[in-house]
Amino acid sequence: MHPTMAEGFNIYQMYASLRIQLLSALSDADLAFTPGGENPTLGELCVEIGEVQQAYIDSFRTFTQDFTYRADQEGLATSVAELQAWYAQLEEDLEAALSALSAEDVENRVIDRGEDFKLPPRIQLEVFKEALLIFYGKVMVYLKAMGKPRPDIWNAWIG
Repeated sequence: MHPTMAEGFNIYQMYASLRIQLLSALSDADLAFTPGGENPTLGELCVEIGEVQQAYIDSFRTFTQDFTYRADQEGLATSVAELQAWYAQLEEDLEAALSALSAEDVENRVIDRGEDFKLPPRIQLEVFKEALLIFYGKVMVYLKAMGKPRPDIWNAWIG
């Protein structure tokens, strides 16, 4: 992996570890929780961030951002084990996509996000980390509404 991307990926892995901790603290029953209104279930929210991650993985491969991907795997929104396995595969796919970038790609190419918004790959990875933080902020509201304890690192990183 190009050194610039490797450094960003190492930091990204710290962000991603929060998702691993989250799933280890949840049960399948927890995934059915919704705070009401138009909010999705916690499981659907977890699927959504996986779909976002797939869009970022694809962007590193195609240099075009497309958020139309939808997971069609049965049980993702209702099974912690299914989410864990899917997230593990997404992590492998992200690392492979980043590792496949050449020095030329990292230093000179941009990812077209549409609307004349283009980012170099290293900044695209930073934006994905921001998407994770937004996801974690949403999840924190769900966890608090459920009265679920949060891992200490969650309290330190998310609040």
